[in-house]
Amino acid sequence: MQNATYNLYPEIDINEKNYFQADSLHEVYYEVCGNPKGQSVVFLHGGPGSGCNPTQRRFFDPAHYRIILIDQRGCNRSKPQGCTEQNTTQDLVKDIDAIRAALGIDKWLVFGGSWGSTLALSYALEFPERVTGLILRGIFLSRSSELNWFLGDVKHFFPEVWYTLISYLPEDERNDVLGAYSRRIFKEDPAINIPAALQWNAFENAIMRLLPPEKKHESSHATTEVTEEQSTIELARARVQIHYIQNDCFVDGEAMLKNAKTLSHIPAIIVQGRYDMVCPPKSAWELSLAMPHAEFCMIHDAGHSAMEPSITSALIAATEKFKSL
Repeated sequence: MQNATYNLYPEIDINEKNYFQADSLHEVYYEVCGNPKGQSVVFLHGGPGSGCNPTQRRFFDPAHYRIILIDQRGCNRSKPQGCTEQNTTQDLVKDIDAIRAALGIDKWLVFGGSWGSTLALSYALEFPERVTGLILRGIFLSRSSELNWFLGDVKHFFPEVWYTLISYLPEDERNDVLGAYSRRIFKEDPAINIPAALQWNAFENAIMRLLPPEKKHESSHATTEVTEEQSTIELARARVQIHYIQNDCFVDGEAMLKNAKTLSHIPAIIVQGRYDMVCPPKSAWELSLAMPHAEFCMIHDAGHSAMEPSITSALIAATEKFKSL
């Protein structure tokens, strides 16, 4: 797909930010930037639990696109932070489409990476008539094999990172890492839940890239002081992610893969890092077989992070291509 190297667009300001009252409990934050009359694109963040950030606006040409970013239920600026009640994939899919309608958008391009790719596929399968195209990165289908990889098998490549994660726990709890962290992270005692959340989130952060960041730029929330606001965001992220993982992310990955063939009328580009240790390439490959019309881009010098230069370039190349589709 790529004939050139693409870099992030310059930083841009928000045109509009608002909260959508999703139900009696949840207020979902969203923001709009770029060209108010441009081609609409919605950005679906990963995690589950992470939330959006200003860099993610920069995958899109702001002169062409009307860019919508959504913090999913319980995430980042959405309220209440870290809330797992009434928080399922089906709820998120409904929120996405309700925000589309509230903004007066008929159809839009859907961009999702990692957990965002799961959510993008779920949305496209539920509302195919609302999707002009799909850009999917780091494919995750929440199948048992994928969850087992993340929750243990990855230690074959990152033994020291896995050891750091489990060594935080007493030895008699290390046979159920997810349960042990869940018990701590969902306690209402900040002396217990915040340190556990920082440790949990640091694990995924440590396996995101093919090459680690340079030492002088390296930092870990598990080992450095964080502000009260950062601690609240980190706790919310961990709670939402664990809630989803404990429920297989409320999706049937095998059914999703099987049903993906019904999306053959929707243009799609799949971008996958060859050495992705969070979402290994097998799922992306299988999705490309289920969606043979999709353009499949295996990036051979990258892991999971969208911020690795070759992944960033491929994603921007995809958004450039969709300008003319």
